[in-house]
Amino acid sequence: MKKFFTTYLFLFLVPIFISAEEDKDVYKYLNLFGEAFEKIKNNYVEPVNSKDLIESAIEGMLSSLDPHSSYLNDKELKELRVQTKGEFGGLGIEVTLENGFVKVIAPIDDTPAFKAGIKSGDLITHLDDEPVLGMTLSEAVAIMRGKVGSKIKLTVRRNENERVDISIVRAIIQLKSVKSRVENNIGYIRVSSFNQKVDKQIIDSISSFKKKNTLIGYVLDLRNNPGGLLDQAVNVTDIFLERGEIVSTKGRNGKRGSRYNAVKKDLINGLPLVVLINQGSASASEIVAGALQDHKRAIIMGTKSFGKGSVQTIIPSGEDVAIKLTTAKYYTPSGRSIQQTGIDPDILVEQAELKKLDSQRRKESDLRGAIDNEQIEKNESNNENAEKNVDEEVDDYQLTRAFDLILAINLINTRTD
Repeated sequence: MKKFFTTYLFLFLVPIFISAEEDKDVYKYLNLFGEAFEKIKNNYVEPVNSKDLIESAIEGMLSSLDPHSSYLNDKELKELRVQTKGEFGGLGIEVTLENGFVKVIAPIDDTPAFKAGIKSGDLITHLDDEPVLGMTLSEAVAIMRGKVGSKIKLTVRRNENERVDISIVRAIIQLKSVKSRVENNIGYIRVSSFNQKVDKQIIDSISSFKKKNTLIGYVLDLRNNPGGLLDQAVNVTDIFLERGEIVSTKGRNGKRGSRYNAVKKDLINGLPLVVLINQGSASASEIVAGALQDHKRAIIMGTKSFGKGSVQTIIPSGEDVAIKLTTAKYYTPSGRSIQQTGIDPDILVEQAELKKLDSQRRKESDLRGAIDNEQIEKNESNNENAEKNVDEEVDDYQLTRAFDLILAINLINTRTD
């Protein structure tokens, strides 16, 4: 009777939509599931909680599908809600699961992980010397979050052969998703994640730029941006487009899902735009870069993006729990799938260390008796300001190249006019 009840319980809890041909096998394996549940409850060496067993079974089903589908218990669901609002506790990294290890999609700007030197692509193999292999992503994330102010040691495998131990102190992660400034009459906007109100922050930055400066172009920096909210990706793209499709989704068997189009005008009035991406640019970042690239509205610069082109839907399931299920894939306006392929930059620029070299060659001004230049004071002042700007960005080769490209485009346009 108990065996029958257990099997019946699972059949009742799980709505099953199957064809007649599948009936036999499905009920066979559901019966096997019920038997396994009963044997574990009665024979495992220590007492086990039924709720824990069922939740583990659901998590196992979801995690076997892909790295982004998972079961969210009440605590994890609350943390997800807090995270999308832009404040949470932990290390400050966006992660996924790859070959049993925790893979870093990107460290978040100005967080403990970022300052400790965690890099996009790092594989976390141990947490406080405990192997990650065998953990679910949720379990690993729960360990990394921990108590604010406490320390955790991450063992990281980098570049296949390099192994690094990194100690990080947990902190409250307050995301300032948008940073902006004007450099050489170029508007620079750095977006570190797509949480709530990112679009408004970018619009405010553009408005403040226009009040004080005559700009020649913009750089939108999406490097190490792990993504976030779909509506924010759409709204941010819409800021730079006059019209056209931004992104579409397709579900099972290519079934058309949603289509998102630009509805506002281009707020930067057609000025040159360079978008910076790298391996840490994922999901929402790839939607923005892909749409602007397809519409030829921006030049995409940097390195190939992460390649997360799947849509996760949070589906409530019972009281205060939910499942996060991959339900569709993203497609750029030209119909490209982002999944696994990512976005290829128009101009490939690897990150490199840029150093200013002192020249030892003699110049005209070094020659004895050289004729004075009456404009020298003005020029020296301008040169000092230019050198200061170069020094500030000397360690960011990709950003320097983006600025150079905007300046070159402006120079060509000026001479053409």
